[in-house]
Amino acid sequence: MNAREAVFQWMREAGMTTVFGNPGSTELPFLYAFPKQMRYVLALQEASVVAMADAYAQASGCAALVNLHTAPGLGNAVGQLVTAYENRSPLIVTAGQQDTRQLRYDPLLSGDLVGIARPYVKEAFQAVCADELPFLFERAWLTAMTPPQGPVFLAIPMDFWDQPATPVGHRDVVLTPHPAPEAVEAFAAALNASAHPALVFGSGVDRSRAWQEAVALAERLGADVFSDAVGARNGFPRNHPQYKGSLAPAMAAVSQQLASYDVVLAAGAPVFRYYPYLPGPVLPPKTQLLLLTDDPHAIATAVGGRAVLGDIKAGLAVLGEAVSQRPSIRVAVEPPPAVSQPQPGAPFDPAFVAQRLAEAMPEGCVMVDEAISNSAVFARYLRPHQPGSYYTAASGGLGFGVPAAIGIKLADLTRPVVAVVGDGSLQYTVQALYTAAQQQLPIVVLVLRNAEYNILKGFAAMLYQGQPGEIPGLDLPGIDIVGLAKAYGADAVFADSAATLDAALSQAFQATKPTVITVDVTSGPLAL
Repeated sequence: MNAREAVFQWMREAGMTTVFGNPGSTELPFLYAFPKQMRYVLALQEASVVAMADAYAQASGCAALVNLHTAPGLGNAVGQLVTAYENRSPLIVTAGQQDTRQLRYDPLLSGDLVGIARPYVKEAFQAVCADELPFLFERAWLTAMTPPQGPVFLAIPMDFWDQPATPVGHRDVVLTPHPAPEAVEAFAAALNASAHPALVFGSGVDRSRAWQEAVALAERLGADVFSDAVGARNGFPRNHPQYKGSLAPAMAAVSQQLASYDVVLAAGAPVFRYYPYLPGPVLPPKTQLLLLTDDPHAIATAVGGRAVLGDIKAGLAVLGEAVSQRPSIRVAVEPPPAVSQPQPGAPFDPAFVAQRLAEAMPEGCVMVDEAISNSAVFARYLRPHQPGSYYTAASGGLGFGVPAAIGIKLADLTRPVVAVVGDGSLQYTVQALYTAAQQQLPIVVLVLRNAEYNILKGFAAMLYQGQPGEIPGLDLPGIDIVGLAKAYGADAVFADSAATLDAALSQAFQATKPTVITVDVTSGPLAL
């Protein structure tokens, strides 16, 4: 048995029968005689490849396999590899290395692949012989899937695939360590003694399938609940009466949001993520901070407080049993603000678009959020209330939205998927529409066009107190989004009225192929 046959056998045992890739010459020996019962998902650029696999892994809960083309292809993919790392997505990322018999001569399409990948993967290594390839795939899978999950990189010289290799079986391993019982009990004691507790639920709650435990704990405590800032996923139903919105990504703002609470428990969330430097106390002086996480890095970089390392679902379940039942506090869910009809021929208020999308989305619909400057607006109207129904890029990088929608749809064809993206964001991975069309995936892509990098203009106004001066490169006129989408095989429409928008959304959610809907929207101030 050669290495290729042994790895294909391992892939079948591990359930990794979908490969995301953009092939090159160094990958041909791996793809030769590719098994017919496996699926190869072709993307036209490596950034799209990684983003599709990232979202597929998140939505399926299983590691995904990525196949890239040596140093140039890996270089193209690095931006989305950063996002996959921040999203804690379990990926096995492979790239072909040049033939070992000529590596000493520094041939074309060779390079330090491990060095390129290492900063944003859990582990990076290059195979040194063909016989170890099946073992390295098993090692990569176990490393990627062990909490905190994340990508693992493997460089494979192209001449290894046809050489003999020893098969390796896929092991049955438990990878979710339980948190220390005495530490969780101490957290419960702090919450029981609290007069006014708050809970911050992050992406880790959704990753560990712990929504039920999160809701039970919140209701038992009667505590206010927040989402973490710029979380990759949503860990609590946003239509719940105890949900109070997302934390802001700035020191002074977070401290103000949490000022009235004496104990704050964060579960599956970093404490805290900041972007604009708005100095202030990191926490109110008398507030106790508790952190439950499966990520040692989140503990090491936390602003302070006490921490417990272990499985989030198990920890929340124990806490839910250990805290005392408080009187039920039920308040009416505040409806989103009313929005007036747009004037004929004028750009839409983003809030109006959000309202119309919220009414059009079918039950169970998954939203991928790359609205960027309008994400806070859409959060007021679209309130995901099911597990696995909200995804975004925790890195803050662009280009995740459309390929992520594809990956999510491939993981579960039964759930409708919509990606809300800015016109600038779309351009980073617009070629992903080709994959959606070729795979006949009925995703909906709603493009908010303001013909500028509005978020950058907002940051400039914040940094320079409303006097940003002239900064080049912030305007994006002249992009034919409808034409681009049609060229890649998607249906596309420009909605210039409320009636056109409603009709386009209705048709798109019933379509059998990808649909791109573009609307012009007004620009506004940056909202943290």
